[in-house]
Amino acid sequence: METKKTILIIEDEPHIVLGLKDALEFEGFRVVTAEAGREGCQVARQEPPNAVLLDLMLPDMNGYQVCEELRRLDPFVPIIMLTARSAEADKIRGLDSGADDYVTKPFSVGELVARVRAILRRANRKSSDAFEFTLGEATVNITAHTIQRKGEKAESLSFYEVELLRFLFERAGTPVSREDILNRVWGIDASPTNRTIDNFIVKLRKKVEKSPNQPEHILTVYGFGYKLVT
Repeated sequence: METKKTILIIEDEPHIVLGLKDALEFEGFRVVTAEAGREGCQVARQEPPNAVLLDLMLPDMNGYQVCEELRRLDPFVPIIMLTARSAEADKIRGLDSGADDYVTKPFSVGELVARVRAILRRANRKSSDAFEFTLGEATVNITAHTIQRKGEKAESLSFYEVELLRFLFERAGTPVSREDILNRVWGIDASPTNRTIDNFIVKLRKKVEKSPNQPEHILTVYGFGYKLVT
């Protein structure tokens, strides 16, 4: 019998925890929960999860701090941040702290469960799917989840950063729509107001480009999507 995947929910609002727990258990996941940041980190040490749903606003620590601690425990565990804040700066800070994705409250439980399924499917890729490629002076290592610019220390890449770069590389030189990226990378239907991809592109340009404000490799195709130039 296949072992159930464990999802750790770190959230202090009981009704949200109950709704998520019921939905995830219905989908066949094992769910463990924590009401505070320190408790969540302790649970993660005792029962390493396959994915984490992490609230930004917790009673003892903020979600950014918790995310950084979880990343020290496991550099590769997928982390989806739950936040009531919709400001771009807050979302980018969440990504910078190590989150793989974010969902703004109020959210659809169905969509969130779909994101969990998608991120776990992609996390189960076989090692034979691994490779590395070069973008200008940067080398992207899909296996190690790292990017290293010439003469600089390697930086870690989050799960969705790797998947986004992988997909753009597969379509290198060809414009790719936001809809295709969302469907392929996140496994969800596109939304006209979804800025998820744009925020990930901002972060990736800081790691790839010599001048992030004047990109040479990750280009915007206005009104459509993005194109990777190798």
